[in-house]
Amino acid sequence: MTEAATSTPLRTTLKKIFGYDSFRPHQEEIVRGIIGGEDAFVLMPTGGGKSLCYQIPALHRPGVGIIVSPLISLMKDQVDALVANGVAAACYNSSLSEAEARRTLARFHAGDLDLLYVAPERLMSESFQERLRTMEIALFAIDEAHCVSQWGHDFRPEYMQLGRLRQLFPAVPLIALTATADPQTRVDIIQRLGLGNAVCHVAGFDRPNIRYTVVEKLKPAQQLLTFLRGRREEAGIVYALSRKRVTEVAEKLQAAGIRAAPYHAGLPDKERSRVQDAFQRDDIRVVVATVAFGMGIDKPNVRFVVHYDLPKNVESYYQETGRAGRDGLPAEALLLFGYGDIAISRGLIESGGNPEQNRIELHKLNAMVGFAEALTCRRRVLLGYFGEDLAEDCGNCDICLNPPDRFDATQDARKALSCVYRVGQRFGMGHVVEVLRGSHSQRITGLGHDKLSTYGIGRELSPDAWGSLIRQLIHLGYLEQDMANYSVLRLTPKARPLLKGEEELNLARPRIRVVPVKQGERAQGRRGKEKFVYDQGLFQELRTLRKRLADEQQVPPFVIFGDATLAEMAAHRPSCADELAGINGVGAHKLGRYGEQFLQTIRKYVAGS
Repeated sequence: MTEAATSTPLRTTLKKIFGYDSFRPHQEEIVRGIIGGEDAFVLMPTGGGKSLCYQIPALHRPGVGIIVSPLISLMKDQVDALVANGVAAACYNSSLSEAEARRTLARFHAGDLDLLYVAPERLMSESFQERLRTMEIALFAIDEAHCVSQWGHDFRPEYMQLGRLRQLFPAVPLIALTATADPQTRVDIIQRLGLGNAVCHVAGFDRPNIRYTVVEKLKPAQQLLTFLRGRREEAGIVYALSRKRVTEVAEKLQAAGIRAAPYHAGLPDKERSRVQDAFQRDDIRVVVATVAFGMGIDKPNVRFVVHYDLPKNVESYYQETGRAGRDGLPAEALLLFGYGDIAISRGLIESGGNPEQNRIELHKLNAMVGFAEALTCRRRVLLGYFGEDLAEDCGNCDICLNPPDRFDATQDARKALSCVYRVGQRFGMGHVVEVLRGSHSQRITGLGHDKLSTYGIGRELSPDAWGSLIRQLIHLGYLEQDMANYSVLRLTPKARPLLKGEEELNLARPRIRVVPVKQGERAQGRRGKEKFVYDQGLFQELRTLRKRLADEQQVPPFVIFGDATLAEMAAHRPSCADELAGINGVGAHKLGRYGEQFLQTIRKYVAGS
């Protein structure tokens, strides 16, 4: 099937069903490949449009698309959104009553469904496999595919079974999707799912609308309240490491008059469902949660994420901060960083029973500490961890907005790079620092590294100073850290000109405290300008209407329209159905169902302004 033959029908579906005029980068290529029967591995940031990559092919291929999802709440949100767009979708999981489960299976066997969402353990059960063998399957989509990998930050043993799908259904296209996978995790996913012949699509990790800020943790409760004071109408998530901390923080927010609630695995299922539903429906403004409140968040208008404690790895931090600003509007990620958090996280990791898994997780914790201590552009550090190079500083993080003092680090950087080379590019940061400082340890002398030309050439700098410098060299791409091999340091091609004296290097001086960004700022930086300016008053009127409609239908407001769609309405003020149909996110089904009510609100507002 040629590109020309498929492009027009695909774009018709994109507009008519989902309300978008054009595909985002990579989407159309992925969709066409799946329709043509190809397997695919898709790495795309949260909010980048992963769902459309399998939803549209499921509508264009014969049979039903089977979507594997790890959380019941996430399945429900996606099904609600699809049904609101006029798509025949359902989920089959343990939340259904016996009668509901029978009705869903009846629709499945009658061919009345375009997409069916299932949990991995249910999909791979023998009874469900028997059902599948009698049906025409359009595709298999494995969402949150990092769960299959031991290197993934959210490894789930039940995902391991999914590797059998490729053998059981060799003719059915299989697509694996994730927003968080470093190079080792990507390789692991592809191997475990039998996707050796899959087309790999890496759309990048950058979320330019999110501002990243790290603040020294001093009086965290007061710091959090100060942060929230300028965001009275915004929805957000506060992550903490322990259930006790979650409860304490939620109580302090409630005492301050903030609509907040705790969420953790120790709460009854009914209470967790109540909190999540209330948050999705904008009845609760802030959820304070452990990592138990993670992938189930499909709410696009989360405006901020605060980490009250240090996350255990960069992947968790990236995924959790990625819950903010999924609609593309400005969002903020605040991390309160205290060194006491490191010991707590280390203790949690070391209490695990699998030594190899503990080793992996400790390496990942060290990388997270490196991010928090970074003195270079946060976004460059974050993207660099995932193997993506950002050509310039982002202009939308605390380091860019409040730059630290800088110094000429050329000679010290050459010493560090040379030492990495002299020890054979086979050792980690701690060993390199010991050689530079002339340590007399038994390991150094036993390896003969006290005879190297770089031995002791950095005695004048403290271990912390060398650690800061080497971390900056990693963040800037002069060194790479092999996380799969005991965090060994290796030179990159970028190091050669610096070592040969062909370039100089200025680095940031370590500073004790990061200066927080001024409250209420909404600057996006050089790389994340807002698409349009919109009328805030009209936007609030449209939000009020949306909330009323959502409450009547007992669905989250974003199922009606997302904030980005309302903002575009408030910017362009459409006056008729044709103009409203031109707004992104307004498909044919929603136009017919909600169009006139939104147009009436816009007309009334315009007439009174």
